[in-house]
Amino acid sequence: MELLVEEGPIRAVYAEGQGTDLVISFSSIGRKRNEPPPHEFVGAAIGKHKRHALFVTDFSRSWANAPEFGAALQAAVERVRARHEITRITTLGLSMGGFSALSAQAILPLDAIVAISPQYSILKRHVGPETRWLHWRKRIARPLAFPVAPLPGRRAATRVFLLHGMVDDAAHALAFAPSRGVDHFLFPERTHSDLGRHLKSTGQLAPLIDAAIEGDRRAVVRAVRRAGGDFRARILAGAEGAQTHSAP
Repeated sequence: MELLVEEGPIRAVYAEGQGTDLVISFSSIGRKRNEPPPHEFVGAAIGKHKRHALFVTDFSRSWANAPEFGAALQAAVERVRARHEITRITTLGLSMGGFSALSAQAILPLDAIVAISPQYSILKRHVGPETRWLHWRKRIARPLAFPVAPLPGRRAATRVFLLHGMVDDAAHALAFAPSRGVDHFLFPERTHSDLGRHLKSTGQLAPLIDAAIEGDRRAVVRAVRRAGGDFRARILAGAEGAQTHSAP
């Protein structure tokens, strides 16, 4: 891999590939505070088609709010395009990386976004009490460029796939309003942290990402259901029905 851009806390590393697809994978906060977050979804981003891929890390863990975020992202994509024809761009990420993948659509024209366990916001007023990631959240300078995770407008052509585990992420998941062009999937038995690992261990992560890039919505749904998830409306309707039947 090649270090393509480094601006402030934002680093973009490039894996040269083939074809005209570019996948941008954003890292989550990682486990070691004194080290940059590791690159994530490397195999799935490059895929069997050997796609071009950028791996973006944020040493400051700013949830896309570092002042350098937008310029670094634009510069990285421009440098890839200076070498290769790129016709489709997909963003991908888990947790903070998922939030960043959504935020990128305000900076770049995107064809698809796959956001796994993205926070809706890091602000209490939007999601209520939230003690996770506090070390990094309280260090982000205000005002925030992205106080909430943005979704494309109604007329945008971007395909968005949101995935949340409901064990501990219900507040974030339900804060996202149902939106046109957004497929929101819930996993009743999965947590924030294990959803990405679960998708990979069940063999559904790579097929899901491939299908999202290709715009094959049916294949995305198949991968989600094989991994134990389903559409938000179906999961919530099932939960309401279970509560009704169990009521005295």
